[in-house]
Amino acid sequence: MTPKAYGQQSEDLATTFLEQNGFRIIERNYFARKMGEIDIIATRDDVWHFIEVKSSQTSYDAIYNIRPAKIKKVIKSSQYYMKTKGLDVVFSIDAIVIRGKEIEFLENITM
Repeated sequence: MTPKAYGQQSEDLATTFLEQNGFRIIERNYFARKMGEIDIIATRDDVWHFIEVKSSQTSYDAIYNIRPAKIKKVIKSSQYYMKTKGLDVVFSIDAIVIRGKEIEFLENITM
């Protein structure tokens, strides 16, 4: 499977996981020019979640791909999104790590 197809499949799994856990998907693959991309934007219990999805086709643990530089880009993109949409909401920067069939949801990764 190509890396792009694998990434899309992983985001599909993450979206299904979120929906099964009470999240409402607002947007996928939001791109803010010169800032970065947010894989999934979702809400639950009046909290907006900006979610980075990581997975790997190898035995390498994808959690190690959640680096400070990537988190900064997601934060900047999230702030831009909220500004352009006129949102003044409680939000969280999260990650979903997919390891084979295991899905780990990491909430508020900026703390």
